[in-house]
Amino acid sequence: MAAERKETDWGALRFFYIRHFFDLKTFEELGVSEEIRRAIEELGFEHPMPVQEEVIPYLLGNRNDVIALAQTGTGKTAAFGIPVLQRIDPESRDTQALILSPTRELCLQIADDLKDFSKYMKGINIVAVYGGASIETQIRSLRHGAQIIVATPGRLIDLMHRGKAVLDSVQNVVLDEADEMLNMGFSDSINEIFEGVPENRNTLLFSATMSKEIEKIAKSYLHDHKEIVVGSRNEGAENVNHVYYMVNAKDKYLALKRIVDYHPRIFAIIFCRTKAETQDIADKLIHDGYNAESLHGDLSQQQRDLTMQKFRNHMTQLLVATDVAARGLDVDDLTHVINFGMPDDTESYTHRSGRTGRAGKKGTSIAIIHTRERHKIRAVEKIIGKEFVAGKIPSPQEICTKQLYKVMDEIVKVDVDDEQIAPFMDEINRHFEYIDKEDVIKKMVSQAFGRFLAYYADAPEIDVVVPDKKSSRKERNAENAGGRGRSGGSRKAEKGYKRLFINLGKADGFYPGEVMQYVNKHVQGRQDIGHIDLLSKFSYIEVPERDAQKVMKALDGTTYKGREVRCNDADTPRGERTSSERAERKPRGARGEHSERFDRSGKGYADRRQAADNDYEKKSKKRNDAEPRASKGKRGQRGEVRMESGRKDDWRQFFQGHDIQLIGDEPDFTEEGWARRKPKKK
Repeated sequence: MAAERKETDWGALRFFYIRHFFDLKTFEELGVSEEIRRAIEELGFEHPMPVQEEVIPYLLGNRNDVIALAQTGTGKTAAFGIPVLQRIDPESRDTQALILSPTRELCLQIADDLKDFSKYMKGINIVAVYGGASIETQIRSLRHGAQIIVATPGRLIDLMHRGKAVLDSVQNVVLDEADEMLNMGFSDSINEIFEGVPENRNTLLFSATMSKEIEKIAKSYLHDHKEIVVGSRNEGAENVNHVYYMVNAKDKYLALKRIVDYHPRIFAIIFCRTKAETQDIADKLIHDGYNAESLHGDLSQQQRDLTMQKFRNHMTQLLVATDVAARGLDVDDLTHVINFGMPDDTESYTHRSGRTGRAGKKGTSIAIIHTRERHKIRAVEKIIGKEFVAGKIPSPQEICTKQLYKVMDEIVKVDVDDEQIAPFMDEINRHFEYIDKEDVIKKMVSQAFGRFLAYYADAPEIDVVVPDKKSSRKERNAENAGGRGRSGGSRKAEKGYKRLFINLGKADGFYPGEVMQYVNKHVQGRQDIGHIDLLSKFSYIEVPERDAQKVMKALDGTTYKGREVRCNDADTPRGERTSSERAERKPRGARGEHSERFDRSGKGYADRRQAADNDYEKKSKKRNDAEPRASKGKRGQRGEVRMESGRKDDWRQFFQGHDIQLIGDEPDFTEEGWARRKPKKK
């Protein structure tokens, strides 16, 4: 008994010291109600995560606005969901809390999490409203009374206009992944929603990064807000290792296969740039025998829900997805995030890599790039404050060794149920009676391992790309230029697509969501959009080749926020630009018929103007040399005489009509650089 008491006392003492040393708080200490604590304990919540420790107590107060900067996987949903639930009055059926998310997938996930948190709370009704589903069904759900609405901005605006979403009693407004919502072009919708909620409210913005747009929203709609930073601003997840493999563009898929094969127990999302590329890579993986599926915007909502459910349940090993489709996809135990090429902005990479390395676990973010993308690696390194490791493509020998160990490990760990197989053992023993144990083992391993041996016996070589000094300089120049200038149009469009130039960029508020909305507004029918390159002053978009002329005709000459839009073929040579692009690049005063033409030599307006100026100077100099000095008159009579230079802007015109004696020698106007000041004599 004494020994037991001593053991018990030691356990309590050990817990005391651990808790004291690490300062581990409890949800009870944060002020969380008993009903919610009971529910989250069943979900496995033992101690609050850092973002929850900071946010929950603050939001439980009144008029406490917050901007929380935290990466995905840090417990954000519980951080705002728990205090929002606790502040709900179940007796009232009015909408008291509004939670906005950028995608329907994230919207559904938040709603499901809140329902789990409120399992033991009576009278709480949570309704998710989003596009792609029946609005009538959502209206019926709202009629029953929804204290909490979780919504995408577009669908909520629609319900507000119909008078079905009444926000007069909202006390808490949450914007989850606010940076992504702004990038998707929801800024106007957010402004309209904020106009429809009471002034006296709590407002919470969750974002992975602190952008200028977030700061603008904060200044407009938050009051004396507190900024809570979990980790560092614009920093990648601490538990994520970043690796890149540089190969030739033609070898990217082969490299992907080798990376997957080298990690037999991989459970990963593979991010691609476009819907077409996503489907192509998924089809190739499935054809080659991998457990893979695609996730992109061309799939129906039912297909997307089924695909994500299978992936969450680990029934699918590799999910090939676009950024938008995978937004809000919260999956446990994700081992890898693979970037099949780097995204165009660092924020997208941050969101991608944040899918792994959650809940204190280690994760790996891999980028498969070609030489022209290396400057993007350096740009991301500067933002996240971490260095990428240059990975070496695994050799066939290394891959086969890894796979062999996996097969052997699986055979050893098989649980044998003697009773289950007992009726078949006599037949099995009779069948293998004359086969050696060694041969049986060989056959079992070959059956499970033969595919890899057969493939890598004749596997194609993957060239190792080592950038030289010249390419490094080019990368640095590209990095310093930030991709600006018409040179950005040199990037080749994806096969089957045409690359178009638009004179609108991020400075005009032209973000991916705005691009899609603008194109759909002016182009009749459903228009497919491929890769989008957004720069500060202009952009490049890719559309199917068959639609290129239609899109250019529809967009060129339209107006966006008071600015005339120009849309041209980005691959048009400089001397063959369309009139719309020339008009964009020259002042209006130079847009005459003559100024817009190019001569047979290919020289444009600027070249002809320079040649004309040179001829003028030569003639003027020749005339000045031939003209007698005496014919030029006295200084006081210069108004009646043509100026020596032949120009109207001659400096001596200011002294016409005045008997002024100039000091010093007159400069020699034929000498180049005559206007430069001579140094003083010492």
